[in-house]
Amino acid sequence: MSDAALARGSLRTRLAWHVLGPLVLTWALGTAVLLGVAENFVGEAFDRSLLDDAYALASQVRAEHGQVTLPLSPRELATLLYDQSESQYFALIAGDGSLVAGQEALQLAAGDTPGFSEINFQGRPLRVVTVQRTAPAPFTVVMGQTTASRRTLLRRVLVYSALPQAVLLLLLALWLRRSIGTDVAPLSRLAQAIGQRHADDLAPLPPEVASAASTRDVQSIGVAVDSLLARLHRSVDAQREFAGNVAHELRTPLAAIRAHAGLGLAQDDPAAWREHLQGVGQAEQRASRMVDQLLALARAAEAGTALRRERIALDALVRELMLAFLPRADAAGVDLGAEGLDEPLVVESDRALLEGILSNLLDNALRYGRGQPPHITVGLARQDAEAVLSVCDNGPGLDGVTGDLAHRWVQGERGQRLGQGAGLGLAIVSRYASLLGGTLTLAPASGGPGLCATLRLPLPAPQNAQ
Repeated sequence: MSDAALARGSLRTRLAWHVLGPLVLTWALGTAVLLGVAENFVGEAFDRSLLDDAYALASQVRAEHGQVTLPLSPRELATLLYDQSESQYFALIAGDGSLVAGQEALQLAAGDTPGFSEINFQGRPLRVVTVQRTAPAPFTVVMGQTTASRRTLLRRVLVYSALPQAVLLLLLALWLRRSIGTDVAPLSRLAQAIGQRHADDLAPLPPEVASAASTRDVQSIGVAVDSLLARLHRSVDAQREFAGNVAHELRTPLAAIRAHAGLGLAQDDPAAWREHLQGVGQAEQRASRMVDQLLALARAAEAGTALRRERIALDALVRELMLAFLPRADAAGVDLGAEGLDEPLVVESDRALLEGILSNLLDNALRYGRGQPPHITVGLARQDAEAVLSVCDNGPGLDGVTGDLAHRWVQGERGQRLGQGAGLGLAIVSRYASLLGGTLTLAPASGGPGLCATLRLPLPAPQNAQ
């Protein structure tokens, strides 16, 4: 495995981070909000208590002869200012700014602004509240309290709320890692099973690898890989069979070329040389034709994604190809005729594939459709929403055929005796027809011996008038 692949980390770790990352962030934000809210409420509670003490002290203030006094004994004052955990300080200030009772330093630090404030008193932080009254005479009460209890309470809120959540997050992380590991373990087994396979081993995966998964998504990956291996296995088998058949079929014309060449070299008569050279040429033509057909089948396998559909006048195309085959038919003494070419017939198709279909059908009929006298009829008609193209001959037809002629390497007895083909022409036509959305049928010719190959193509939807 490459360093880049290792640096990416495992899927289990990435999934755990994708889940835990937002959870940790949410926990941190929630804790911060909780502390802010707790600090606010704790501060309000302590401030209310401090304000109550300030009002309680203010309620004890008296005025005698216009002078503000605090008629409380030290014991009563200590009881009024008693706090279990904090130290409290006060300053009673007359309307003229003079200190009546309490700490003068508190008076100087707090000032005379009403409300709550934070000050530094004797080296310690102090929360103070300033209360101003006008009866029985103008005066100001400054009440201060240390803040240790506030901080202690906030720490306890943090410990008893945030810490359990952190523990729960840790337990959740461990559970997630284990659960995710269990769910993705089939992926590791799948990768291991594929990585250990030989390149030639395309057998389906074992059931415990392909289907054993705790989630539908992971199971679908295993099933998809299993299906892909099955398709590759079929494809490789087909290619091996195809290559074997090609090697077998090409052996005959190559052996004929070698035999004619050997026999020709052993002769001194120029006429014998000519005869054997003609045999070499015929064998070469057969081999070349077979190679061309094999290439056509290979192109047909890839043509599904490269079709160039266009509107084609099928009657004109048939007429054009028949004129091209007419000299060959005349040389072979075959009567080549046509029916139904007077009516225009337009299809939406690929021109190259249509030409390949008709050319192979005409070539096949000229090779094997030799009746007495030989004749071939090309028909074109419209039936419902289909264009019907037929090529019929008066040859031996389907007599002696032991397989489907539209399959590769299948020939009738007459074709095998003639030795002119390899059984690929109709296979090419069938494949082309399938690519064009049509169908090819082979049936005995009506009214006598022979074979009738019929191609049916869907007609295009009528165009709306502009």
